[in-house]
Amino acid sequence: MTTANSNYSIRDEIRDYWSDRAETFDQSVGHEIFSEAERQGWQRLIKKHLGEGDGRSALDLACGTAVISHLLHDVGFSVTGLDWSDAMLARARAKAQTRGADIRFIAGDAENTLEPPESYDAITNRHLVWTLVDPPAAFGEWFSLLKPGGKVLIVDGNMGKETWVKSLQKLWARVASKQASDPVSPDMVMRLQKIRERVYFSGEMPAQAVADLLAQAGFENIVIDRKLSDIHWAQARRMPFLRGLDRMVQERFAICATKPD
Repeated sequence: MTTANSNYSIRDEIRDYWSDRAETFDQSVGHEIFSEAERQGWQRLIKKHLGEGDGRSALDLACGTAVISHLLHDVGFSVTGLDWSDAMLARARAKAQTRGADIRFIAGDAENTLEPPESYDAITNRHLVWTLVDPPAAFGEWFSLLKPGGKVLIVDGNMGKETWVKSLQKLWARVASKQASDPVSPDMVMRLQKIRERVYFSGEMPAQAVADLLAQAGFENIVIDRKLSDIHWAQARRMPFLRGLDRMVQERFAICATKPD
């Protein structure tokens, strides 16, 4: 990573960070799915807001190793996964080949996809919005990509809001070493923190703030869904106690919004 280069932007830094995370990305609970209970929870969430795929087109933005892409494929969508990390896409393509899933993968920026207007029935993303440099512009882009009546489904959380459990974790860290099973190194944690300080939602990201930006982009029927406990409980059961408890009390949400007909 060459930060001395004046052309090296925060967008480049985000891309390179996730490229470096690609090798261990699927080792983390909350990234890959490790139980049938969690898989069913995700599928319920998708069908609740987007319905059955029935061959409709879906664009999974910042698809990473294609966890959400496969969930969409499993419920019948014709899926395109977009990511601007070649390392992530390489793993996504290998996973799809292993599973025999017909998913199209393309390299691109989620804030400027270069995909044709009105070409998708649904757009999804997970833990992407907090990384956006310009969410208003990104939401305008997503609005243009959807067919009339199409929906965007965002899964994210107010990660900048510190829970009482996180405070307890920090206290515990002073007297105990970091969990050896955590695949994220202290250096990577520091890089992520520096990125967080420079993106649009550098502090808290409440669901209503995201919903307001979606409304400004032209979306209607905006629904904030906080009923994700089945997913989070399945994840928490596979985490160390304090981390799992934090997962259960964090302000996480899904937001579904519709492009008017």
